[in-house]
Amino acid sequence: MNIKRKRFVITVIAAPAAALALWTLAVPVGGVDLVAASGGGATTVGPAATAVATAVAGLLGWAFLALLERLTERSDRIWVITALAVLALSVPLGPLGGEGAATVAVLAGLHAVVGAVLIPGLRGKTVR
Repeated sequence: MNIKRKRFVITVIAAPAAALALWTLAVPVGGVDLVAASGGGATTVGPAATAVATAVAGLLGWAFLALLERLTERSDRIWVITALAVLALSVPLGPLGGEGAATVAVLAGLHAVVGAVLIPGLRGKTVR
């Protein structure tokens, strides 16, 4: 496995790890009830959902970057701009369904932490 592929794999693994670290600090250690509105009800955001959603985001980001590289010479720049735009939208919009200020803050923090790992970690030419 070449160095770039290793870096991308490590990034896609590191993002859920970082999200789970924050989740652990907030929920079991900090006592935050991480409950979000979901389809007319409420859903507790647990560690599995946190890890899976983050891993899916990382894999989709990687796939999007690979597609961009096939379509344009400016794939890296477009990736960073698009990823930052998605992050900018997800931080305020994703946590809006949170019940309580602490939950909203933790959910926003989770989005920010994942973006902070994925955006620079997947930056650069992908490997097929």
